Amino acid sequence: MRRYETDSPQAAGRILALAMVVDGNLAQSELAALDSSKILQHIDLDQPGFKALLQELCQDMLTSAFHGEVRIDGAMLDGLLDEIQHPDLRRQLLQAMWRIADADGWLADAEAVLLARASTLWCAETNFSGRVLAQA
Repeated sequence: MRRYETDSPQAAGRILALAMVVDGNLAQSELAALDSSKILQHIDLDQPGFKALLQELCQDMLTSAFHGEVRIDGAMLDGLLDEIQHPDLRRQLLQAMWRIADADGWLADAEAVLLARASTLWCAETNFSGRVLAQA
């Protein structure tokens, strides 16, 4: 899997792309949710740049396929998530990932795993839970 600079538009865009394809299906409703979230503008990534990242992600995933099955193990997933360090960027990406996953009206197991892992890794390291409780 390619490496991107920490908190770069490419690292953030790849996380969003992963949220779209992790279930094995890229739905039009997920693309619409991405567009309506305005997250691409926030991370300074245009549509052609995002589409290129999406294609690169799919190519990288296919090169690591095992007997025709694409797998993303925990260490690989953690490495991708670790490229996002800024707490506010993590929160915004996680919100967008939930919108993407929810867009087709069905939360696939792979989407749930991605969202749970991002929530666990990012919240533990940035004290999401402490900020949420303090605001409540």
